[in-house]
Amino acid sequence: MGAYLDRPWLGRYASGVPGEIAPSFSNALAMFNAAAASAAERPFIHYFGSTITFDAAGRLSSGLAHGLRELGIERGDRVALYVQNIPQFVLAQLAAWKLGAIVVPVNPMLKHRELGFVLNDSGAAALVTLESLYRDVAAAVLPDTPVRVVVTTSELDFLEPPLPPLLAGAERSRPPETHDLLELARAQGAESLDPVDLGPDDVAFLTYTSGTTGPPKGAMNTHGNVVFAAHAYRDWVHLDEDDVVLGVAPLSHITGLVAHIAVATLVPMPVVLFYRFDVDALLDLVERYRATFTVASITAFIGLMNHPTAHERDLSSFVKLYSGGAPIAPATVEAYERLFGTYIHSVYGLTETTSPSHIVPFGARAPVDPRSGALGVGVPTFNTMSSIVDESHGELAVGDIGEIAISGPQVVPGYWNKPDETAQTMPGGVLYTGDVGFMDEDGWFYVVDRKKEMINAAGFKVWPREVEDVLYAHPAVREAAVVGVPDAYRGESVKAFVSLKANGIVDEPELIAFCRERMAAYKYPRAIEILDELPKTPSGKILRRELRDRGTTRR
Repeated sequence: MGAYLDRPWLGRYASGVPGEIAPSFSNALAMFNAAAASAAERPFIHYFGSTITFDAAGRLSSGLAHGLRELGIERGDRVALYVQNIPQFVLAQLAAWKLGAIVVPVNPMLKHRELGFVLNDSGAAALVTLESLYRDVAAAVLPDTPVRVVVTTSELDFLEPPLPPLLAGAERSRPPETHDLLELARAQGAESLDPVDLGPDDVAFLTYTSGTTGPPKGAMNTHGNVVFAAHAYRDWVHLDEDDVVLGVAPLSHITGLVAHIAVATLVPMPVVLFYRFDVDALLDLVERYRATFTVASITAFIGLMNHPTAHERDLSSFVKLYSGGAPIAPATVEAYERLFGTYIHSVYGLTETTSPSHIVPFGARAPVDPRSGALGVGVPTFNTMSSIVDESHGELAVGDIGEIAISGPQVVPGYWNKPDETAQTMPGGVLYTGDVGFMDEDGWFYVVDRKKEMINAAGFKVWPREVEDVLYAHPAVREAAVVGVPDAYRGESVKAFVSLKANGIVDEPELIAFCRERMAAYKYPRAIEILDELPKTPSGKILRRELRDRGTTRR
């Protein structure tokens, strides 16, 4: 691979950032422990109007670790976290690490079938979940999974009346057959915990990502991966103890895990959590805590721009802004800067790169490619080699379009229990991303397309076959094909084409509702078109490209 570390852009665009770095911690828990020792009484988590210090987080997570140990959780076990962006996610993450366990973040939007897959594939021994998610989803799934310990919690914990508008109407409903997280955390016995010895090769997270050719796979983000990625954000964004992170990205996503929590423990600095993304809450909390930094999907910034009173609010502190997960239109960045006076920087990475592999250094402006109009996604961060390769993995010349390949300390060692998929996607430790792009003569990278059929809806990756499988479960559906179509807000939207059985009677709204009940909100098709026949090749393969073209012109 091309060793782009020596290219002249590094000094030009990343002033003060070294070409290489040796992270100062062997594991991600050590970053938190150092913060708890040096900044014990400083805020770690702001949650609406409540604040948890680093010391309090340390004590509560140790108590929870002791409680989980008493329930039989031990080193190497997988602990699934199925909650929204609340303090308990962070406490449970730290508690699992204090036992040497592996954290499995689970998107709280997942429904029964999807949750069951993750719990079974990871072999999760424990599940930490919201009371409402337990009642509505998890309780029905758990009998068919290896989970033996269930801990529930409430989004109302740590809050005092009056409740924030986002949580108006929320109620406690603790299931009696589960253990309460705060009761475990506040019980006696944490002092009996022995320090755990974690190394950089130990797995910190199993983050599930939909592959381009199959069902979700658990990427094994190691402690070394997480530590390195946190250093990349700290140094390339120029973060220090005066900064405040706004936790916009889901903590179930690699961006939230690294660009919010991990980097906050490294600096150390506070992180602001607010249950789930909501523009009104975002505006209130930026003003209250003078938040300075976030990484969010471009749809979050679009939502902010379209809020009727956002331009009247004091967002003067909110200046270290980054976006990734989906292509960004230069016009959107320009519109945001015109409205708020702040430039949105790009960052590129995948679950398999533990978030950042390419970053626009803070203060730099990404170029726009004059040929394609694409906005640069950044330059490779330190210790990272990246290149554009052809189908045979041969390196292409500057300007040529091909697949983006990456190697570096942030690349995961593989997928959980999937050696064949690991060997195919990252042979020899080089990750072949499936994203198509090019590099210009100054070392800037651009993403212009995707190699496979993956749909990217508002930063969430959707595997078409998974949606099709749900459609095929409807008794009236004969054939189904799912494609991504352009969407001004989400970047891409999921659209399905179906043909019906001879006696099948169903309309588009009914099919959309059918999918919506069975899938996370970002996955179900926003539009469905019923055709007499789906276009096919002579061999019977459905012509997705023809459907995609049809979906683009008929919306």
